[in-house]
Amino acid sequence: MSFPTPVLETDRLILRVPQAEDFEAWAAFAADEEVNRYLGGGAGRPQAWRGMCQMTGAWVVRGFSMFSVIEKSSGRWIGRLGPWQPEGWPGTEVGWGLLREAWGKGYATEGAAAAIDWAFEHLGWTEVIHTIDPQNVASQEVARRLGSRNLGLTQLPPPLDKWPVEAWGQTREEWRARRR
Repeated sequence: MSFPTPVLETDRLILRVPQAEDFEAWAAFAADEEVNRYLGGGAGRPQAWRGMCQMTGAWVVRGFSMFSVIEKSSGRWIGRLGPWQPEGWPGTEVGWGLLREAWGKGYATEGAAAAIDWAFEHLGWTEVIHTIDPQNVASQEVARRLGSRNLGLTQLPPPLDKWPVEAWGQTREEWRARRR
């Protein structure tokens, strides 16, 4: 069985489909309570494995999912970001989550911009959202830098429906006008 394996490059990042070699860093990411403060909390290795396989499997089932983010200068896995739309999701999302040591460097904005370009061009999306906890100021700032605006509260599917989230987003036309 084959599935799409795009590789996107930015000035400082490589975005590629997750691979088995990513698991140790993925598990460290999942275990960090602060990193996952707005993503449902920290998780152990078995849950991290299921999460990584869920995102990798979505590439086969949907033809897209989050990319592994590789820092070019070091070759290290530093997070996952990209298109995400599991069953019941409130829209076509580009989301992000990075290791704590990758915070504050502009990587989320840089990688998400490349993923949004790819989603609009290759997936034919007409809008993009980012589901963000109302208290997650850092992700709200990333969304603003991407040109997204707060569209109001939205609902995630169970079992994630216990937490309030806002949808931030923009249309393809708004994105393209801003990128010109």
